[in-house]
Amino acid sequence: MADEVLTEVRGKVLLITLNRPDAMNSFNTALSQALLEAVEALDSDDDLTLGVLTGAGRGFSSGMDLKAFAAEGPPKGFGEFMQNGAKKPLIAAVEGFALAGGLEVALCCDLIVGAENAKFGIPEVGVGLFAAGGALLRLPQRVPYGVAMELALTADPITAAQALGHRLIDRVCEKGGAVDAALELAERIARNAPLAVAASKQVLKGQKGRSNEEFWAFQAPVLGPVFASEDAKEGPAAFAQKRAPEWAGR
Repeated sequence: MADEVLTEVRGKVLLITLNRPDAMNSFNTALSQALLEAVEALDSDDDLTLGVLTGAGRGFSSGMDLKAFAAEGPPKGFGEFMQNGAKKPLIAAVEGFALAGGLEVALCCDLIVGAENAKFGIPEVGVGLFAAGGALLRLPQRVPYGVAMELALTADPITAAQALGHRLIDRVCEKGGAVDAALELAERIARNAPLAVAASKQVLKGQKGRSNEEFWAFQAPVLGPVFASEDAKEGPAAFAQKRAPEWAGR
């Protein structure tokens, strides 16, 4: 794993840290590629259930590295993560700020924990660009249309309290506590069967825009492997024997 991203296994949780603090964890090609590698490591490891994504230094991420963009164009691999995210659940732990592409990276995560001092925004129109990394798709799925429009057009950030009120983020914690709060949430999720957790994410994300008939057809191929898995046998057995389940992830 490249130095631009640090990873640490915490039980069944992979802690992923964007590690360009001197550049406010802005994304150049090296950071983008390193994040893709970390996500691939998470998704391919049967011993891991989910990940927590955070940033080193003062904040989560300020988005795309504009100096690198001016010299080299868009960072390679950045769009791939923005479109695909991770197969397993990801929790963003935001300290300081998640701005521009940094907010878009957080929006690729399934849950967002923000420190009380954090700021959230998409200021791209202020530098002649627009939020082309998925914010204009994902923001209206989380917040009222007018809130998404105001964020996109004014370039002004909002506070963690405002973000929580609009349901942009899921939890607020004290300054400096975002990673611990996200890991606490992750550890609760990791007590559950990993295949079932991943399938729940897949179905929830995939149901958007589908009719009832389309939903059941979409869910059917996801259901089979989970309900036929070793974990589907272990769960009821552990319940009957009044013990904690031992998940195999298969």
